[in-house]
Amino acid sequence: MSHQFPTFPVESESGDIVRQEIMTAAHTIVVKVGTRVLTRPAGAVGAGTLDDERVAAIANQLAELHHAGRQVVLVSSGAVAAGMGRLGWKERPSDLARLQAAAAVGQSGLIEAYNHALIPQGLNAAQVLLTAEDLQDRARYLSVRNTLLALFKVGAIPIINENDTVSVEELKISFGDNDRLAALVTNLLQAPLMILLSDIDGLYDGNPAAEHTEVMPVVTDLETAQTELVHDSADVGRQGGGLSTGGMYSKLQATQIATSAGENVVIANGRRENVITRILAGEEVGTLFLPEGRLVDARKRWIGWSAAPQGKALLDAGACRAVAEQGRSLLPVGITGVSGIFDSGDVISLCNESGQEFARGLTNYTSVELTKILGQPSDKIAEVLGHCPYRTVVHRDNLLVISETQT
Repeated sequence: MSHQFPTFPVESESGDIVRQEIMTAAHTIVVKVGTRVLTRPAGAVGAGTLDDERVAAIANQLAELHHAGRQVVLVSSGAVAAGMGRLGWKERPSDLARLQAAAAVGQSGLIEAYNHALIPQGLNAAQVLLTAEDLQDRARYLSVRNTLLALFKVGAIPIINENDTVSVEELKISFGDNDRLAALVTNLLQAPLMILLSDIDGLYDGNPAAEHTEVMPVVTDLETAQTELVHDSADVGRQGGGLSTGGMYSKLQATQIATSAGENVVIANGRRENVITRILAGEEVGTLFLPEGRLVDARKRWIGWSAAPQGKALLDAGACRAVAEQGRSLLPVGITGVSGIFDSGDVISLCNESGQEFARGLTNYTSVELTKILGQPSDKIAEVLGHCPYRTVVHRDNLLVISETQT
């Protein structure tokens, strides 16, 4: 599913016009809703349990988008919290087995709640449970994409969550959290818009606990936002502690994945009435993050953010500049070290000599072969290995720069 989506120079157009055009062009939307949005707040009757009215409100807005001809996916947290409510537990368990039990009990209730709201509108909630391996493996990655595209056509709203019940690590580690999962799904579908809903109004221009701070309507410099505007107190005023794992820093990391690929992101308060509908209507709700660059094609999105690197190549300063700044392929002469065990065709990290990763790509050589030819000019490859299938270690068509390198 490719699309031509423009980037807008904020200096030449008003923020309102930019926002309106972005929302109009968003044919595919990924919405992530956090646990704190879907559960009753502390102090309320049944605090921490699933709020069926809130679930229905989210579902109704998604149905509205679907009937308007948009493709919409929901990445929904809340399974563990829903299970805790059904099991009568007051605190989120710390051991993996009990977390998995709560997720197993709660996931069915979560989907039932969405279905209860969607079925009267002629739609179905389609449960899609993913593990990190589903998006790391190229064939499984494409299979997930094809399934989601099929669900759009049969009148279903995909409800995605991590498959917590079979996770072999702590539930918050496999994808990181559902913010990152939403970003990976956004890249998977090349969705022009990702909406992250929590119980905070957006990104503030200072410490939210201080006076005179305000929500920033538009952000164009995400790096500054990450380093200067995120505070440990960003979650001040939140309700229902102990139920969720995300925070503003997590959301900005997810935002970076999507905006780096050329997509737009809105962070907003999911407790606000009709928040999704209002965002898509172009209202100034929450914080809008504009793309950081050009659209990245589907294959490079998988290389850069979904596939797990199987090893590392350390590059000298010249090779770093050639790859990161000049858009060139990686040659063996610029490699100073190799770590890990990998085969030809695996994704590897490209790092500067300090070990800082700045790019990823598909290697043409195994780790054993690369160890032998590192530092050699390409015309020496055949002499060293006895054959020369490729002059490049990573071709620029199979490479994505994911961050600035520090040489």
